[in-house]
Amino acid sequence: MQVSFKNCRTLHDLKPAETAILAAIDLPEDFAQRIMQMGFVPGMEVTLGASAPGGDPRVYQVDGAEIALRADTARRLRLR
Repeated sequence: MQVSFKNCRTLHDLKPAETAILAAIDLPEDFAQRIMQMGFVPGMEVTLGASAPGGDPRVYQVDGAEIALRADTARRLRLR
C-alpha cells in the first residue's frame, strides 16, 4: 500500500522554535540515506532554529545537532 503525502505538513511548514516528529522522507534513496545519516530519521523530533537572511536555508535541530537544509529538501521531509 502506497501512502499519499500530498496534504501532509512538511519540515518547511514549521514555525520558528516549533517542534514536530518526522514521519517520512520523500527523496531518492541515495539522498534519503544521506539525510538519515545526518539525523533526520522517521520518529525523530525536529525543531526549526534560525534561517538565513533570505529565509533559505533554514537550520533545524535534530538529535543534538544543528543542520541547514534548503527549502526544496525540507519540503520533502513529512511530519506527523
